[in-house]
Amino acid sequence: MDVLLSHSQLPTDNNNFKWTKPGARKYSREKIMTKKYPYIKYEPQRLTPEETLRRSGEYRSFIDRRRTVRHFSDKPVPGEVIENLLMTASAAPSGAHKQPWTFCAVGDPAIKTEIRKAAEQEEFTSYHGRMSEEWLADLAPLGTDWHKPFLEIAPWLIIVFKKAYDTGPDGTRRKCYYVNESVGLACGFLLTAIHNAGLVALTHTPSPMNFLQTILGRPENERPFLLIPVGYPAEEVMVPDLKRKKAEEVIFWY
Repeated sequence: MDVLLSHSQLPTDNNNFKWTKPGARKYSREKIMTKKYPYIKYEPQRLTPEETLRRSGEYRSFIDRRRTVRHFSDKPVPGEVIENLLMTASAAPSGAHKQPWTFCAVGDPAIKTEIRKAAEQEEFTSYHGRMSEEWLADLAPLGTDWHKPFLEIAPWLIIVFKKAYDTGPDGTRRKCYYVNESVGLACGFLLTAIHNAGLVALTHTPSPMNFLQTILGRPENERPFLLIPVGYPAEEVMVPDLKRKKAEEVIFWY
């Protein structure tokens, strides 16, 4: 996903060159070469093979205990905790380091109510004609429907927006690369951070989600990607006894 040019990809003469895509602007080799980040020394963890194996196994077990939860407590979660979670998500890698994401943390009860009403309207339409029969059949064992009370009960709603493009200080458009992949990685970081903090989450995707852009007043270049209620679980929570695929079903060694 790295879109930075390596030295071997740069032209060897000093003439201007064109990108391979039609309509791309010309850039001089000199201009490309001078736009480099300063480099700092990377200080990795140096672990023994035994410690590496132990840690990888412990983390695998820890993550395997993560579950999607639909029943939340209204117990408050400090904003500082949410900020830590979101900055962890923002440490994810991204195409050309464009970081094409915005995280909106909604704790205002009035806004959460507005979001719930709009989401349930879309969900009602989906469950009553928009979804295919196969989709409804796949959802049936999970017991979901168009009612989404967790959107008001959970102390925080995190709405992740992806940036279709960025804007410079002068208002000009600047391209973002591998946006869906980059924002997806950030959401993965976020879900593991939530689990690590002893909290629970639900990845909610009412479709379409344009109402989130309207309610929150987000700019044109931001598009809703994921709605994630976050908080503590309710006192007694039941979750489906799901079985994850075995290693031989998802891993192929070459």
